[in-house]
Amino acid sequence: MVRLTDEMIEAFKSAKTFPLATASKDGDPNVAPMGAVFLIDPETIWIGNQFMKTTIQNVEENPRAALYVWGPGIKGCYKIKGDITVESSGEDYEKMKDMVHSVNPHLHCRSLLVMKITGAYDCKPGPGAGKQLV
Repeated sequence: MVRLTDEMIEAFKSAKTFPLATASKDGDPNVAPMGAVFLIDPETIWIGNQFMKTTIQNVEENPRAALYVWGPGIKGCYKIKGDITVESSGEDYEKMKDMVHSVNPHLHCRSLLVMKITGAYDCKPGPGAGKQLV
């Protein structure tokens, strides 16, 4: 499995909103901002589904996604790709429900998207743009 570097982890911790890109089985793209995103370990990201419509349909049809890590005050810019599984029951889902509730008690977590990281890429402008980093 691919592991994020310490620098990527620091950037991840500083981000507030994460654009998540998915595509349907026919390749129709979708990008949606995600707020309930948690780095569980250097190989795994959890994303809470509170409002997803197109995104959840896409990952059920095509379980690949890309998450963008960038924003004000963040050193670096990263595109993180991964394989997605969707969980709507079980211990990890219950943990995610609690995590979402601790951030905002009014939100209901409908499912958990588990992203196993398969690659991280540089997305800063310049000659290294698109280069695979891990």
